[in-house]
Amino acid sequence: MTTLGPAFNRMWGASLASNLADGLLRTAAPLLAVTLTKSPVLISLMSALVMLPWLFFAIPIGGIVDRVDRRFLLAGSNAFRFLMAALLAISISTHTLTIYWLFLATFMIGICEVISDTTAQSLIPQILTPTHYEKGNSRLQISETIVQNFIGAPISGFLYAIGIFLPFVFNSAGFAVAAILAMSIPIKFLQDIRMDEKKEVERDFIAEVKFGMRYLFEHKALWRLVITTTSIGFFSSMASATSVLFIIEELHAKPAYFGLIMSVGGVGAILGGIAARHTSSKFGRGRALAFNILIGAASTIFVGLVPNIYWLMAIDVVIGFTISQWNILLMSLYQSMIPNNLYGRIHGTRRTLVWGLMPIGSFIGGYVAKLGLRVPFLFGGAVATLIAFSALKFLIKIGDDSMKVSEVHD
Repeated sequence: MTTLGPAFNRMWGASLASNLADGLLRTAAPLLAVTLTKSPVLISLMSALVMLPWLFFAIPIGGIVDRVDRRFLLAGSNAFRFLMAALLAISISTHTLTIYWLFLATFMIGICEVISDTTAQSLIPQILTPTHYEKGNSRLQISETIVQNFIGAPISGFLYAIGIFLPFVFNSAGFAVAAILAMSIPIKFLQDIRMDEKKEVERDFIAEVKFGMRYLFEHKALWRLVITTTSIGFFSSMASATSVLFIIEELHAKPAYFGLIMSVGGVGAILGGIAARHTSSKFGRGRALAFNILIGAASTIFVGLVPNIYWLMAIDVVIGFTISQWNILLMSLYQSMIPNNLYGRIHGTRRTLVWGLMPIGSFIGGYVAKLGLRVPFLFGGAVATLIAFSALKFLIKIGDDSMKVSEVHD
């Protein structure tokens, strides 16, 4: 496997550790919530609280990312997640945890995820050349899928069956390792962004944030791309908000196997991660983007129709394959289009819209689920499919245009 340099490898190591922690947490937290409440609305609220920080904090955090040493932000966010996971483990073991304390921990961990994700995505253009964006993003996506779905998720389910607090103990350790590795990223690879910052030293923080927001709003192609992904994300989050109840109560899966069931989609995600560069090269980034988001959205409808857990796992493989490719190609597209010294601000602004509206979709999904646990998948999937279909020509054009830009920069 071709090396992408020591800076990328250190960041990759931090990503592996934090993804293992995420895999443990994302399986254990919904199972824990189900033991504290059976309300679909409260379960969907927890899903919403993970993403709500994007609505409140993504823009100012994006401004901070463009001003300070990104290693400190990546390390600090993982260190704080270590603290929160450790506190959860203690609360569970002492029988003092309530659903509302879990809500608070979820929200705080969500804030850290905003910092970590924005910082990591901003580091990619600093560390790699444009022609290596898809290779770097593919490597991160594949390893994320393997670690979260095939190691973290199933282990978490079985640890949970042994002792409810155990996944959170291992989760906190993973975040601690990620923080240490983030701090070890060689500083010489970060000089370029600090040089850009010195040129803008006279501009205050608010002015810089406004400039990044204005840049996005005035860039018509970027703005339409953000609106498209925001709309699809809204209805997709509506569809999946009560997945844990759907799997356990509608399809009658045992909680101990929840992580294993969720990991099956990782098979498709790994294949999608491997195929992304080849698909983009053969058909063009634009066609690959358009095809994958359309199939991924349409597959959500079929989740609402599955008769048993085996059909669900089969469809999850398809969804994992398409969404993995979409994520890799979309990140490469953004990294090709957005100037690096503005990346944090613009990334924060677009994520405020894309991920900021997801918790609202999740919360609405909780109420829709009162009509039946299959209804959110059917309704949300249908609307997301219509949006994806209407954007096909646009996605093909903007994706192919970005490939030309990358070739020119190299």
